[in-house]
Amino acid sequence: MRSAIIGFVLGVVFLQSQAVLPAIWLLACLALVVVLLVCAAYKIPCWQLKFAARLLAGVVCGFVWAASFAHHYLQQELAQEWEGRDVVVIGTIDSLPSYMDSGVRFNFAVEKVLLQGGESQVIPKRLALAWYRNGDESQAPQSGLTPGARWQLTVRLKRPHGSANPHGFDYEAWLLERKLRATGYVRADQGASSGNRQLQPFVISPGNLVQLMRGRLRERILAALPEHRYAGVLVALAIGDQRAIDQSDWEIFNRTGISHLVAISGLHITMIAGLFAAAMAALWRRSFFTNAALPLLLPTPKVAALSGALAALGYVLLAGFGIPAQRTLYMLLVAALALWGGRIASVSHVLCIALVMVLLADPWAVLWPGFWLSFCAVGVILYASVGRRSTTDSLDNSRFAAGWRSLRAASATQYAVTIGLLPLTVLLFGRVSLISPLANAIAIPLIGLVVTPMTLVASALPAPLSNWLWRAAHALVEQLAALLGWLSALPFAVWQAPEPQAWTSALALLSTAWLLAPRGWPLRWLALAGWLPLLLDNGSRPPAGEMWVTALDVGQGMAVLVETAGQRLLYDSGPYYSPGSDAGDRIIVPYLKARGITALDALVISHVHNDHAGGALSVMNAVKVGAVYSSLPPQHPIVQAAATHQRCHAGQAWQWGEVKFEMLYPAMEQYQASAAQQKDKPHMVSCTLKVSHGRHAILLPGDIEAAQEQQLVARYGADLKSTVLLAPHHGSGTSSTAAFLEEVDPKIVLFQVGYRNRFHHPKQQVAARYQERGVDGYRNDVGGAIMLKFGDNVAVDTYRNQHRRYWYGR
Repeated sequence: MRSAIIGFVLGVVFLQSQAVLPAIWLLACLALVVVLLVCAAYKIPCWQLKFAARLLAGVVCGFVWAASFAHHYLQQELAQEWEGRDVVVIGTIDSLPSYMDSGVRFNFAVEKVLLQGGESQVIPKRLALAWYRNGDESQAPQSGLTPGARWQLTVRLKRPHGSANPHGFDYEAWLLERKLRATGYVRADQGASSGNRQLQPFVISPGNLVQLMRGRLRERILAALPEHRYAGVLVALAIGDQRAIDQSDWEIFNRTGISHLVAISGLHITMIAGLFAAAMAALWRRSFFTNAALPLLLPTPKVAALSGALAALGYVLLAGFGIPAQRTLYMLLVAALALWGGRIASVSHVLCIALVMVLLADPWAVLWPGFWLSFCAVGVILYASVGRRSTTDSLDNSRFAAGWRSLRAASATQYAVTIGLLPLTVLLFGRVSLISPLANAIAIPLIGLVVTPMTLVASALPAPLSNWLWRAAHALVEQLAALLGWLSALPFAVWQAPEPQAWTSALALLSTAWLLAPRGWPLRWLALAGWLPLLLDNGSRPPAGEMWVTALDVGQGMAVLVETAGQRLLYDSGPYYSPGSDAGDRIIVPYLKARGITALDALVISHVHNDHAGGALSVMNAVKVGAVYSSLPPQHPIVQAAATHQRCHAGQAWQWGEVKFEMLYPAMEQYQASAAQQKDKPHMVSCTLKVSHGRHAILLPGDIEAAQEQQLVARYGADLKSTVLLAPHHGSGTSSTAAFLEEVDPKIVLFQVGYRNRFHHPKQQVAARYQERGVDGYRNDVGGAIMLKFGDNVAVDTYRNQHRRYWYGR
């Protein structure tokens, strides 16, 4: 069975790496192959062939299962012709609403679509919606958006789309896993016949009841702890909703390696189930202090197992059914069933059953770090502990000796998990917390055995008892956070590494298994040598004689990274999305760190507009930045934060090896324009940079328009000639004039635009202008990040082309 389950996992993983889904007829043929392999596995006498047949049957079965899931949910995708059109739907709020300054976000389960003009509308069954305020009282109501409430809404939808960058978060896969096949927003009220209104306060269903309980509990905790910084941590521990935790606190938790404790992890569920089982066992043995002799009716171990499993089930339902929670729940349920059935279940069997149950319910789980960390952590513990207990430990049964054995076992487990998950952590996150063992030694017992039980007990108590307990739990979290903040500030707290290559990760994993092998295994210390390629990897960089340019997919904004063999320049930093979220923090910094880039030699911010300067502060806080060039006013926060700042102007130039940088615009006299003019149109002084490598060049003009293009043509003429042009002002109708294109004479044009952006960039007439000249166009909203390599020629590729996946197809 275990070989078949391992094969099933491999088959699921293989499917999730495919660019296209296999046809239905091919899946039917493969299903028949599975039946034949299973029959052969029972008939073959040779155990090696039997193992191979089971493994292969599992691989094919996992592939077919995951592909069938994908076919089913991809068929529910919003039709392209219905993007951007108003649709009236009736359904229920299907998730906990997430309130923001600008409005509220929630999932919506569609029950009915109101037909318009006799048209047949195919709308996905689940939508991810936003309801914005925008100062309109009819928008984003403050009440009524509770889980399970039935509403009629007028919505405008689009197909699933997210930024596509190397080493970035795959939002489209995330939506697919949650069966959300369209996103959109609620439109303004359109009148009584088709307007936005609540039809029913609550629709009874098991899912709605669970979500309603989660929402009410969140409200109670937040109301009991107003203005308390770590109230969101208690909410996360109680119901798994982490959205109220501040981003700065997340950074501390990540740096100290305890972020898994600030969510409902398998450790929490195990501890809660264990505490509940122990309490029920104690009460059952004593027959609840009556003379009923309950253990004679039902053995105490069975009651304890059942109680622990039920407690785990309730907690997992309250937590939102995450992957670590599912894994623990299934393992506890299998163990409880084995006990009730009088069977002995090995730990490896229990783990494999939990593994296959998770993937049967969610084949996309293999795409996320939580899946691998959760199961690999248990696997490491089993590998490093099963069958290795010393027989001499049981000779001394004193209380001190028992405590010492427990401490040794806990320390050995922490050591094994820390060492065992190190290669995987580097592969998934690009950094390792060096103080994680110390931080976890303090945080695990405090959070798992004290704070979490207090939070859950308070949830079942009425006020003011619940408020007292929550405040006490918050005080403990506050003290823990202060200690963690001090630890995270230590210079050696975190070791940062670029994303490793496949062979270095595989070598490090084998070396780790060697290092954690039982005592007596020969030359275990040599395993450390297998980590050297992983530890010494400095990331990728252009070879001598090449220049790399990456136009990152930041939505409607600009962010272009220029790299030589020894230096790096970032032109613009993408947009600001919302409080605590911008392109610098979400896209640029993760990309830089995954590449092993810890410093930028130069940062150019073309002008003050949000879509160009929105992520700069996050970048400057995360990596060391040398010179900053911008057209920003002296009082701007970016200018104030820069160690070295220069106002960009024509005539500035510098050389990095074979690469020449020239600032072409604005001229110094442009800054003498009236303050009112610069306030209305700050892009009129966009820093325009030309980067030349041999006979090729790329021109980065920011948001200049026709007037500025005319000035450049008059001043530079044929010197503007560049192989690659970043489309001025994202391809707006007020830029890319014919005279300008005549002088630049680009062969490649890059459009940094957001999917279905409200400005409709690039304008149709501008795109046609480039096509008429035979210019190859590349768009971020179509291809994701655009990568260019400048050598003797210019090679271009896009992330979506390099990293093809079946859920990207449209």
